[in-house]
This record gives sequence, C-alpha cells and structure tokens, in this order.
Amino acid sequence: MATPPCMCRIRIKGRLGATAVSAFPSMVTEPSGPDTVLTGPLQDRSAVFGALAKIEALGLDLLEFRQLGSQTKSSQSGDDRTPGFRQP
Repeated sequence: MATPPCMCRIRIKGRLGATAVSAFPSMVTEPSGPDTVLTGPLQDRSAVFGALAKIEALGLDLLEFRQLGSQTKSSQSGDDRTPGFRQP
C-alpha cells in the first residue's frame, strides 16, 4: 500500500535565491520575516529525505520541518494532529 502524499512546511533561515528555489519545484515559496517558507506536497518518505538532502547540499539552515497532514479524507476531518509516516 502506497503512502499518500503529505503537505509539508519547511522554514529556511534567510531569503532563498532563484537557484535554491528551483531545487524545490513542487513547493510554493514565500518570505516570512527574514526567513523563507516552502509549502507543498511530498510524495513519500524518500521525497522528505530528498528535500532534507537538498537543503543540506545547498548549505541552507533548516529552522523547521512540519508535516501538515496527508492528502486523504481523514486529514480533512478537522483533526489537526500531525500524523506520522506509516510503513507499508
């Protein structure tokens, strides 16, 4: 059974330039004070670890990583707890 995509929010220290933003094509980028927030779907665990690896490879400072929920009916039920990743 495949894990459904999850919406994630990633806060990076500082403002990202065009090259760094292009490394995260599936995510929406927005400034938040002196930092940058990336929000968007990550398909599975490997996509999460891939995003974290890109952050490290680009020498960016990760301030926060938050899973907002999976894109399923259960995540839209009003339950705002953050679900963990499930193993198949």
